[in-house]
Amino acid sequence: HSDDKPYKCSECSYSCKSPGYLNKHMLAHSNEKPYKCSVCNYCCKTSGDIRKHMPTHSDEKPYKCSICNYSGKSSKVLKLHIMRIHSEENPFICSGCNFSCKTRGHLKLHMVYSHTDEKSYKCHECGYSFKISWDLKKHQLTHCFDKPYKCAECNFSCIKRNGLLRHQKIHTDEKPYKCNECSFSCRQSGNLNTHMRTYTGQKPFKCDKCNVSTRQSGQLKRHMLIHTGEKPYQCSQCDYNCRRSEGLLRHMKTHQ
Repeated sequence: HSDDKPYKCSECSYSCKSPGYLNKHMLAHSNEKPYKCSVCNYCCKTSGDIRKHMPTHSDEKPYKCSICNYSGKSSKVLKLHIMRIHSEENPFICSGCNFSCKTRGHLKLHMVYSHTDEKSYKCHECGYSFKISWDLKKHQLTHCFDKPYKCAECNFSCIKRNGLLRHQKIHTDEKPYKCNECSFSCRQSGNLNTHMRTYTGQKPFKCDKCNVSTRQSGQLKRHMLIHTGEKPYQCSQCDYNCRRSEGLLRHMKTHQ
């Protein structure tokens, strides 16, 4: 039960209680991705990430919400859905301010974005650095123009298989997710959840810097860039950078 964390990272301020955790953390500072998918060309840094990835090769969603028609691929995903959508409780409280939220992950993001200036995750292609590894992963996609997953119906292509699966639904008329308040229907459960908030008025994602609140976590993340001044999407051919990926895509056309 000791709070001692004797194993310290030589690259950043991270410390932990066991050498195994430190070895796992050090992968964040390297390009090594030893875990490879046996179905596609996806590779990652941890065994946990490969386990999370494998359900993307299956359409089965056996875990069903008892309150709405949402279904998920794992019990963890279902628990997160219930907490985020159907619960008003915010059990995770920041020790540095009055911010509270529904998940431990959201609290960790808040602590990094709001209470530290350290940017430990550096892009080896351009030198741009980030506060969290996920932002670095998204940024690194801007350096990758290989899109191996191609639609057989049109010229759409993408980096990940699940992106292609989502896209292919536009070529069918199937919209299995239906609103019980109106005639709205859609192809993805997440879109239905967002739509339902137009009836509840719920905006669960709140900015801790101002009074803005949003219906989607992605909207809040984009909003937070206004406060941080970060422009994570950087052109690989000039010094242009911007806050949104679509802005970079528009800019890249100027180099064609």
